[in-house]
Amino acid sequence: MKKILFVLIAAPLMIYAQNINGIFSSSYYTFQRYYNTENYETFIRSYQTMSLNLNKDNFSLRTRLNFESNIGNTLISDPRLRFYNLYLEARNLFDIATVKIGRQSLFNSVAGGVYDGVNLKLKYSGFSLTGYYGGNVPAYQKLTFTDDLANDYILGGKLETTALENFRFAVSYVDKNFKPIDYNAVRLNKDYDPITILIQEKSNQYKFVSAEASYEIQNSWNLNTRFDYDLNFSKASKFEIDGRLQATEKLGVDLYYNFREPRIRYNSIFSVFNYGNTQEMEAGLDYKISKTFTVVGKFGNVVYEDDNSQRITVGVNSNLGSISYRKTLGYAGELDAVSIYTARSFADGVVTPSLGLSYTSYKLSEDSETNSITSLLAGVNLRPWNKISLDLQGQYFNNKIYKNDFRLLFKVNYWFNTNL
Repeated sequence: MKKILFVLIAAPLMIYAQNINGIFSSSYYTFQRYYNTENYETFIRSYQTMSLNLNKDNFSLRTRLNFESNIGNTLISDPRLRFYNLYLEARNLFDIATVKIGRQSLFNSVAGGVYDGVNLKLKYSGFSLTGYYGGNVPAYQKLTFTDDLANDYILGGKLETTALENFRFAVSYVDKNFKPIDYNAVRLNKDYDPITILIQEKSNQYKFVSAEASYEIQNSWNLNTRFDYDLNFSKASKFEIDGRLQATEKLGVDLYYNFREPRIRYNSIFSVFNYGNTQEMEAGLDYKISKTFTVVGKFGNVVYEDDNSQRITVGVNSNLGSISYRKTLGYAGELDAVSIYTARSFADGVVTPSLGLSYTSYKLSEDSETNSITSLLAGVNLRPWNKISLDLQGQYFNNKIYKNDFRLLFKVNYWFNTNL
């Protein structure tokens, strides 16, 4: 019934659309699965992706979907059709409101993702108020609506203002409830005989209120803060602050700090464990040597309950690519990593080859065994026409678990935009 209602609402737009635009991509990804040192299978994975927009005046029907399957060796889950977006949008109604109905994305640092429902945004004179409600999307983004909206939903809203010059303030609320999937399990009865019973868990939920504040002077400096409070556990969940100062025309300074509690769902078994928070601090500098090259350096420190860890990053960025070195010390393990990436367009963007190489040496503690990882990416993008592009990329990976692992990706993109 819900699908039929959506089709009835969207059908007039599909018939009287003034503009159709979007992108269609076809990708093929090859890899080998080893069952032992001698026996393996080669797989070719196919992905067909489409984004489609039908537009008429202030109304649009938007969809994004993906169809994936295996060529040759079939996997148990094949074929699989995923619907990431399928919604009707009405913009600037009465010069104040925008409404979205259907499957749509939610951008929220607490509980983002995709949901089936409605989103209403009111905007007037530097203020905006957004509210949303709907059901959680089933596994693999199947085009079905939840059968238990009372226990499988997301609800929230946000009030935001930019009325004060250079400032932005916002408060938001989100309540996301997850309906656990029932399952059968074998247990022992009082006579120690195995029996099968149905396991039904309680619903788990996130319930947070958040506050944000930002201040920015263009080409000078900016400061952003965010605070999340967990209403279920009645305690601060996260406090984050980041800022950037453009000290001179060539020198920039970045600062970052966050305090974070592990994010645990209410009624989850994980809430009974003893866990601690972390604090993370990082400072960085970037200096523009010339119009082409910029030197970057960062130092970070993470404080755990009983220990700490440090990381150091230095590198050079340019319009030809980048090179960087990263070192990690302390509780998080010891790591040394070097990475190089370059890409360059030729013939007015018709041909763009790219190359990436990284080498990482790591161990979990000072006395542990040292392991290494080598990875290589090499590819080329061809765009012979404005509407068509082709990508070919080889991927090589080597460590003690994946010996000389080589994979290949081929992708074709087609853009279209037609006025009817």
